[in-house]
Amino acid sequence: MSRNVGHQNAIMAGMMTAREWTDAVITLDADLQDDIECIPQMVKDFEAGNDIVYGVKVSCEADSFMKKFAAQTFYKIQHSMGVESVYNHADFRLMSRRALDMLSTYKEYNLYLRGLIPMIGLKHSTVDDVISERYSGQSKYTVHKMMHLALNGITAFSVRPLYAIYNIGILFLIVAFMIACYVGYSIFFGHIEPGWASLILSIWIVGGFILISMGIVGTYIGQIYSETKRRPRYHIQEILSLILILLTIVAN
Repeated sequence: MSRNVGHQNAIMAGMMTAREWTDAVITLDADLQDDIECIPQMVKDFEAGNDIVYGVKVSCEADSFMKKFAAQTFYKIQHSMGVESVYNHADFRLMSRRALDMLSTYKEYNLYLRGLIPMIGLKHSTVDDVISERYSGQSKYTVHKMMHLALNGITAFSVRPLYAIYNIGILFLIVAFMIACYVGYSIFFGHIEPGWASLILSIWIVGGFILISMGIVGTYIGQIYSETKRRPRYHIQEILSLILILLTIVAN
C-alpha cells in the first residue's frame, strides 16, 4: 500500500488485486493467531463447491476475558439490529473468484467486510479456527479502532437506531397518557398540587412529539443512507440454460 488506508480497506485492496489471476483468495491477519492448519480444509470445501469458507473461532483462550466479553456482546447487538454476520468470524476466510467479482460491485467507502460478504448469498461453509498467542509484537488494533469498527458494523447495515427514536417518542406519549389519567384521578379526589400537572404533562407530551418527529425524519434519512450506498439489488449465481430452452419451446 502506498499509505495506511485502514484494516478493512487493505483487505479489500488485496482481494480485488489478487482476483485478477486466481481461482480463490484466502485472507488472514498477519499476527499469526489464526490456525493456518485450516487452510487445506478451506481448499477442500472450495473444491466441493463452496464459494465462501469462513474461519470461525472455536477457542479464544489467547484473548483476554474483556475482549471475549466485548466480542460476544457486540455479536448479540448486531443480531438484534438485524445485521447478517457469521458468529465468531473475523477476517480469516476463503473467497472464490465469483464471490470476489460479486463483492466488487459493492461501492461503499466505509467497509465492514464481516457484514458485507454474507450479503452475497453464495454457497458457503465454515471451518474451526483455534486462536493461538501472537507470534510476536503487540496488537496495533487499539480500543478506539475496535469501537469505530463496531459502530460502523452496526450503522452501515441497520437503520433501526433511527427507528428506535420514533418508538421512544411513542413511549413518551404512553407515559403522558398515564400521567393524565393520574391527574384526572387526583382532581376527582382533590389531591393535586397546583401547577404540577401542566408542567409534567407539557414535558412528556412535547417530548414525545419531538421524538416522534425526529424518528420520522430519521426514517427518511435512513432511506437516503441506504440509497447512497448503491448496493446491488441481486446477484445471479448461475443461468440454467435448460430452463431457457424449455421456455423457448413452450413459447413457440
